[in-house]
Amino acid sequence: MTPDLTSPRNPRVAAAKRLARRSTRGRERRFLAEGPQAVREAVGHLVEVYVTPEAAERHADVVRAADSGGARVFTATDEVVAEVCDTVTPQGIVGVCRFLDSPFEEILRGAPRLVAVLANVRDPGNAGTVLRCADAAGADAVVLTDASVDLYNPKAVRASVGSLFHLPVAVGVPVEQVASGLRAAGVRLLAADGAGERDLDGELDAGTMGGPTAWIFGNEAWGLPEETRALADEVVRVPLHGRAESLNLATAAAVCLYASARAQRAPGGCRTVAADQ
Repeated sequence: MTPDLTSPRNPRVAAAKRLARRSTRGRERRFLAEGPQAVREAVGHLVEVYVTPEAAERHADVVRAADSGGARVFTATDEVVAEVCDTVTPQGIVGVCRFLDSPFEEILRGAPRLVAVLANVRDPGNAGTVLRCADAAGADAVVLTDASVDLYNPKAVRASVGSLFHLPVAVGVPVEQVASGLRAAGVRLLAADGAGERDLDGELDAGTMGGPTAWIFGNEAWGLPEETRALADEVVRVPLHGRAESLNLATAAAVCLYASARAQRAPGGCRTVAADQ
């Protein structure tokens, strides 16, 4: 198979490479999804796919799905794919995708029961991983405030491992608007903070977590500012039963989101053992 694209200086390749810049992504409203898993999940949002002959053979099902979904598929040399990709060792396939974020108002109209809010989260790997955790816990949406990292940063896309394409995501929403909108929609706001007055175990034992809930997660290095904490109904800490100083953001988010998911699925919410006796 002779590749369609053989030069990294090809205008099409150069245009795709420029999507590594946030300004270009914002202007074009397109971003990159690297690797077979991401491209598979992106079907329906793909504009173009660049794939080496070897990867096209190895991931023929992905290539067929992309083509059937309306994307233009180009075979390319290893050099061309490496030029477009952000990773050191590309997997031979990369897709150019359309932006897919949803208006915040649309998320509210969906009457969400579990939402992850990323407030001032700057690390793209953390943002993508929290999105993945939210997806796994069955959250209805993820909201990134205007002070958070670009959702379409290549590292954030990779860290989401395809979950970016699974659930509604709103971006660039002021945290005050997020809080007021969710509260008006009947959603309880819980700020996750290691210095929180309330304990996650206590909340579960009290049976207070069975209703619609939004968790607000802050910057891993310095947490949530006081003005953001003040927007929440409660500030809740994840209890540390061992000697660890703290949990990283993604781990704490997973614990909180799964606690809510469990409480919402349990008849009557979670209760203490004593309460059931």
